[in-house]
Amino acid sequence: MLRAAGLTKQVSSPEGILTILDDVSLNIGRAESVALVGPSGAGKTTLLAILAGLDQPTRGRVWLCGEDITAMDEDGRALLRARRVGFVFQSFHLVQSLTALENVMLPLELAGEARAAAVARETLANVGLSARVGHYPRQLSGGEQQRVAIARAFVMRPEVLFADEPTGNLDSATGDRIGRLLFDLNAEAKTTLVLVTHERDLAARCDRTIRIEAGRVEAGEVEAGRVVA
Repeated sequence: MLRAAGLTKQVSSPEGILTILDDVSLNIGRAESVALVGPSGAGKTTLLAILAGLDQPTRGRVWLCGEDITAMDEDGRALLRARRVGFVFQSFHLVQSLTALENVMLPLELAGEARAAAVARETLANVGLSARVGHYPRQLSGGEQQRVAIARAFVMRPEVLFADEPTGNLDSATGDRIGRLLFDLNAEAKTTLVLVTHERDLAARCDRTIRIEAGRVEAGEVEAGRVVA
């Protein structure tokens, strides 16, 4: 479902060339859940952005849903993302001028879905927000906003879901509820999940954990709470 080979990302800085990712390769299977963990500044979010086609590597290739996205132009990557990829971010990224229902309808309308309102209402009901469909983001709690964001991510039934610190702006109790919801929906939809997190409990829910240190994948991975080669 997702494969990366020799990913390197370098940027210019006042001190010279800064290497953010250094020869990263990985394979993630269909319906697999994988956590990317490591210290701040290790390159996790940059790796996620490149895997999702939101950024381009300096060197290396990425195959997403069987297609080489590093060979595509931005329009081609955007089209692939719209059809086959979902996103959940730490800061929610909701459109403040749209209601919860309208935020979830947005990707459906862009795809030309005739039943956008009905499908969006059903998806919001699945995340427990039937009573909040007409509320704007500013009228919702942080946990409710993240549930809207999750509904929007899943409404197109994506093949791959990328989540960047989805509980990072929430208190621990709300974050735990959001984590359970994210994994319940992911299991139901059989979506491949790639998750960046500092939360150990959230990472432990994943099938595998890949640790990034100083832009490189550490030797060994964690599976079901234990380190494997």
